[in-house]
Amino acid sequence: MAFLRNLLASILGFFIASGFVFLFFLIIISFTSASSEKETLIVKDNSILELDLTKPINDHGGTYNFPGMEYFNYDDHSGLYDILNAIEYAKTDDKIKGISIKNSKDLQGGIATTKAIRDALADFKSNGKFIYSYGDNYTQKEYYLSSVADSVFLNPVGNLELKGLGAEILFYKDFQDQTGIKLEVIRHGKYKSAVEPYLQNSMSDANREQMTELLNSVWTTISEDIANSRNIALENLNTITDNLAARTATLAVKNHIIDNAYYHDQYIDLLKKVTETSTDDDLEYVNIYDYADQVATKLFLNPNPGKIAIIFAQGEIMYGEGSNTIIGQDIMIKALKEAREDDDIEGVILRVNSPGGSALASDIIWREVELTENVKPVYVSMGNYAASGGYYISCSAEKIFAEPNTITGSIGVFGILPNIKELANKWGIHSEQIGTHKASNGYSLFNGLTENKRAEVKEGIETFYNNFVSKVAEGRHMTFDEVDAVARGRVWSGNDALKKGLVDEIGGLKETIEALATDKNITDYSIVTYPEYDGDINDLIRRFSNESASLSLSTEEQLKKELGTETYEILKKLNTLQQAKGIQARLPFEIEIQ
Repeated sequence: MAFLRNLLASILGFFIASGFVFLFFLIIISFTSASSEKETLIVKDNSILELDLTKPINDHGGTYNFPGMEYFNYDDHSGLYDILNAIEYAKTDDKIKGISIKNSKDLQGGIATTKAIRDALADFKSNGKFIYSYGDNYTQKEYYLSSVADSVFLNPVGNLELKGLGAEILFYKDFQDQTGIKLEVIRHGKYKSAVEPYLQNSMSDANREQMTELLNSVWTTISEDIANSRNIALENLNTITDNLAARTATLAVKNHIIDNAYYHDQYIDLLKKVTETSTDDDLEYVNIYDYADQVATKLFLNPNPGKIAIIFAQGEIMYGEGSNTIIGQDIMIKALKEAREDDDIEGVILRVNSPGGSALASDIIWREVELTENVKPVYVSMGNYAASGGYYISCSAEKIFAEPNTITGSIGVFGILPNIKELANKWGIHSEQIGTHKASNGYSLFNGLTENKRAEVKEGIETFYNNFVSKVAEGRHMTFDEVDAVARGRVWSGNDALKKGLVDEIGGLKETIEALATDKNITDYSIVTYPEYDGDINDLIRRFSNESASLSLSTEEQLKKELGTETYEILKKLNTLQQAKGIQARLPFEIEIQ
């Protein structure tokens, strides 16, 4: 039996090893093929730049290094920064005739991201080039982006979503009572609704107030942009939205939400006409990602040694190393230190797209930003979110820019500790504690918080809140009371944050770069980006696997496909909660704006 068991184990090990070798072989072949394609890509005359945003849009794709395997090092140019550069470069590229927006699935970017791309498209149009959009269906966010086009077309039997903004918040109090799994919650700030779902079964008046104002502020920007682009009175647009009077192609045409109901072949005929092309096969399309990767990178190339550094901070803030989707203090310290010690770098832009997270990591990053600010100017550009911990790491910058729809503020802190005492008792599991001192057993998963431990955590939260407000007051040149009045966990849109003094100007990354260069008289500069990431096998698989294979899907996309988006999002929230260590400065992650 031992011989047979060892034999089977050896055979299994052989096949596993062979699988890894085969996978590695595929990656090498794919890499060679991709490199070859990159060298031979040619943008022909009369080309159409196709905006088919099929990937999740991070602010920055990132630079990936593979120590010991430098052959695999690469730059990912699929981020928002690269998309904006591509559109800007195409504006003056004589080979690009215009842009076609292709709507094939739900746009995977936040409201502020969508606004930034939309603004870039509006600027592109100013050079006299066309933008057309086609979709079999339009989600509201896709339509918001596409409404900037010269003409918008919808499949005759397709649907268009224009319904206004809503937010859904799940509450878990009854679930806790029924299962015996409870969360010990300690917070500061009456608007700190991140923990509200664990304490009650309905929305508090304070949370309802802030959510209503937030949604109305965001919708004001969206509706005004659509109304201006479509030349519709704002009042009429809101009436159409109230009555769902654009839900079908017929209604959308009637109410001037779109220009015509076309089948795809009719849309292609239009593209042939504007490009003076005779056949479908003669149409020249250039994918936005390929263009960003291989052409638009020339935009900021400059032999002048002067540089502006953009440091991207995107994702949850967690204590540790960090990655392209997690802000860790280690990777941020390294990036900020390199930028401030490089004599060629004349200014730094911290691009923040984060709902916050670990209070400790946020404070460590804040300190590093402060050290950099003492050496050279630091401006902040806010993306979809720069809230709670995301605002904390921003507040000491010399100047802060936010998009109109950025969700920011949320200056407040909380702590959560799980307690499964009731569940354990139901299963017949009981716990007793002994110790040498009365504080020896301050917290146990099976017993919850002692009063001494609760007081200790409460003290830590109050101390951190006061520290948070004090640093905002210092950075924003406000008094403690002035900051406290707009803090207490309250979230604000970028527009409202400007009125409250929490940001300096409304604008995107491009406007932040231009302002820094103008304010500090930085001329003939090039752009350098940070941080760089250590790549792993998953990064190689994502980059080089065949698009038709399941490996081509990121882990997130694969889980969404298998579990369904709603189930995946619930699991993601629970996983985020599980990883939260210590005091949290975090945006209410239960908010889902639809």
